[in-house]
Amino acid sequence: MQSRRIGDTQVSAIGLGEMPMSLASRPPEQQSIDTVHAALEAGVTFIDTADAYARDGGDFGHGESLVAKALATYGGDTSEVLVATKGGHTRDANQGWGLNGSPEYLRQACDASLKRLGVDVIGLYQFHRPDPRVDYADSVGAIRDLLDAGKIRYAGISNADPEQIRLSNEILGGRLVSVQNQFSPAFRSSEPELSLCADLGIAFLPWSPFGGISKAGDLGSRFAPFAKVGEAHGVSPQQVCLAWLLAKAPVVIPIPGSSRPETIRDSAAAVHLTLSAEELAELDAA
Repeated sequence: MQSRRIGDTQVSAIGLGEMPMSLASRPPEQQSIDTVHAALEAGVTFIDTADAYARDGGDFGHGESLVAKALATYGGDTSEVLVATKGGHTRDANQGWGLNGSPEYLRQACDASLKRLGVDVIGLYQFHRPDPRVDYADSVGAIRDLLDAGKIRYAGISNADPEQIRLSNEILGGRLVSVQNQFSPAFRSSEPELSLCADLGIAFLPWSPFGGISKAGDLGSRFAPFAKVGEAHGVSPQQVCLAWLLAKAPVVIPIPGSSRPETIRDSAAAVHLTLSAEELAELDAA
């Protein structure tokens, strides 16, 4: 599979977003494990999860435990797989989402993630979302401390604006390797962040590239040009969407969420789709 870079590591140009396998609508566990295995068989070497990917606070960390189990039960070599997780979100018993960006909490969250993933060092650890009650520099400072302590190999941030990207890279001493922001045909307000990442050589990881779990299947009906281009190439609108994102910049690594083997296989095949300048312009205008 075509590769791109996170830090000094080459990873597949398409990653796997684990979130749909852990929320309230999650599929049976074996189906999720089969999905991770299908991704690996298709050449995917980047998997994204988070401690908060769970039904609620009662099974907090489900996503990390699932990824660890899927990797442990895979029959092939997983030494080249980079697993990313995130800390800073919380969950309650009613499935609600909260925030805690305090340095103390992030240190505890990282330790818990290390145990659930069953590793000595987390491949990529990202601050999940800014907490308005905590100075952003303090939160990122905690990520820097984890990096310096050797508990994480790479440091990233998520849901950040350009000012926060610049500040984070400064606090991390130029060691910020990734920014994970929402980006899709329906949500393009992260163009400035994508552009800045391209300028700085930082990986940009678009989450929900199809517009969200409930909307991924009807991408082509919501954005007709993606269906039209897909028909011309004999591929799905979702493949077209991922190829469109890959063409945005060489730092872009989409992480489509998937919970079925057939969907991640389809997504992984997007690396083989080359779109013309005219097609890209048509999709940009959609």
